Amino acid sequence: METNIIKGNIKVIAFDADDTLWENQPYFDEAEERFLSLLAGYGRPQCIREELFKTEMQNMEELGYGAMAFTLSMIETALRLSGGTVSAEKINEIYSLGRSLLRIPATPMDGVVPTLEKINSLHNYRLVVITKGNMLDQEHKLERSGLGKYFDHVEIVSDKNENTYSGLLAFFGIRASELLMVGNSFKSDISPVLQIGGYGAYIPFRTTWQHEQTEEYAHPRLIRLERIEGLCDIL
Repeated sequence: METNIIKGNIKVIAFDADDTLWENQPYFDEAEERFLSLLAGYGRPQCIREELFKTEMQNMEELGYGAMAFTLSMIETALRLSGGTVSAEKINEIYSLGRSLLRIPATPMDGVVPTLEKINSLHNYRLVVITKGNMLDQEHKLERSGLGKYFDHVEIVSDKNENTYSGLLAFFGIRASELLMVGNSFKSDISPVLQIGGYGAYIPFRTTWQHEQTEEYAHPRLIRLERIEGLCDIL
């Protein structure tokens, strides 16, 4: 797409947080591998993995996203697969695994800080974080990251869909064509914004949660970047 179209239109740049500003999914992947090891006596790893994902999907409407939802789903899966016989010691280990996810470092990924500093120095855009998950957990990660000072507004939402982004437009009083969303999930960060008329800067991360995987497609308002520093080139 023509970068001068971006330059002339955008007023608000919204950033996803997990796996866009800091690493998140690798810690969940490590916890899941440990969970599979703990339940090795109750089935093959792939079967246990599938059962855990099924539990997460069944619980999503009530528990949403994040570390504690994942923890409860792990415990529920362990109880179901073991027929309620899994030891208290293993349940405690699973609980500790989940609690550890509340303390991930949230260290900004390479290129994030200089990119945010350069965009802020332009004084042309309002910067927003829009992330889904548990409010307290996401607030703590943003605090640990040290990135809060770069943003004008933070939205922690239960899900990301067209209604979510339409609400963001209303909050800022802008048109969809004046919003650029930056994120690693095509399903949650990019596609809904494209569908309502906004722009998307898609920066794939090396690992993606199964629930966030979807078919990508070409679009005239879509930019695919290898690294976040590429934002400076299009702005």
